[in-house]
Amino acid sequence: MSAFRTLDSADVKGKRVLLRVDLNVPIENGRVTDLTRIERVAPTILEIADKGGKVILMAHLGRPKGKPDPAFTLKPVAAAVAGVVKRPVAFASDCIGEPAAKAIAAMKNGDILCLENTRFYKAEEKNEPEFVAELAKLGDIYVNDAFSAAHRAHASTEGLAHHMPAYAGRAMQKELDALTLALSSPIRPLAAVVGGAKVSGKLELLGNLVKKVDILIIGGGMANTFLFAQGKAVGASLCEKDLAGTAREILAAAKAANCKILLPVDANVAKELKAQAPARFVDVDHVGDDEMILDIGPKSILAVEDALKSAKTLVWNGPFGAFETPPFDAATMQIAKTAAFLTIDNKLKSVAGGGDTVAALNAAGVADQFTYVSTAGGAFLEWMEGKALPGVEALRAK
Repeated sequence: MSAFRTLDSADVKGKRVLLRVDLNVPIENGRVTDLTRIERVAPTILEIADKGGKVILMAHLGRPKGKPDPAFTLKPVAAAVAGVVKRPVAFASDCIGEPAAKAIAAMKNGDILCLENTRFYKAEEKNEPEFVAELAKLGDIYVNDAFSAAHRAHASTEGLAHHMPAYAGRAMQKELDALTLALSSPIRPLAAVVGGAKVSGKLELLGNLVKKVDILIIGGGMANTFLFAQGKAVGASLCEKDLAGTAREILAAAKAANCKILLPVDANVAKELKAQAPARFVDVDHVGDDEMILDIGPKSILAVEDALKSAKTLVWNGPFGAFETPPFDAATMQIAKTAAFLTIDNKLKSVAGGGDTVAALNAAGVADQFTYVSTAGGAFLEWMEGKALPGVEALRAK
């Protein structure tokens, strides 16, 4: 991963290391209820501590609107970090100024300290130079391990990288390796699954992917818009009819780029979206006026599985149907298991991301069988859209 500076080239011993992590975790009654994000950054925290660095954690929590708010303090999160890394984690009641400076001055090599929520200052999200300078005073080295916040040009995610030696942490490095594998230098054929409710939310994504992938598999509610654009009757299905022209443009662009687009040929339809609603399989030419397409059908599932068997790399964002509501989760579950099986069998490199996608893979019990699953929602989507992420660009090896 020579494109980015990593901890491999950082000398952290005896240094104050400002480590930007993602600690934006769910909290109920003062306790962290999901440790996933903490577990992802634990290897970086421990590596820096074990090499004799002073680990100074910087993070945000929620949206405190640029002022201190006890509802968004990182104090309980610091305790949760200590539980995960099995070492003491001190806490500073501010992220700049005397409370932070005093806490850092008391640190010994290998110690871990968590600073208070950086978003208690409006200047964090505005990336104001004076605030960046205040943060920079506290450290000698900057390490960014928060890919999920890398699409934001904030003081702690981007500004600091221009003030001191800057490196990617191990979680960031893993994410960049996976995304480079997925889109920048994939093993071909490269397939992409794009699902979800609406085409409008993923226009840039689809526009970028048709130029990069060999097979584009479209599922979810957005497939209905493409079917409608081809003259199919979609009944009462979720469909952005005003985007039919845009869908036809995407189909034309795919044809010009020699990208094969796979759309459903059959569907599971029902008259209402509720668990175990009476449903039937029909070809997409025979959807009733009062019926909704809520999942793809068995012929479409087989076509997707065949496409995955012919691919070497898969990037996946979005489910095939209304996967939270059985039986309309069937296609997403089956295809997820097929992708996982091909991955375990070393026939496919699979990279997935986005909130609904992660939830679906967890529901199918296969999230840990994919090559990489990104928990970064917005940043993952922007990367797939072909956008430069400020927090990533700042770490590029010059």
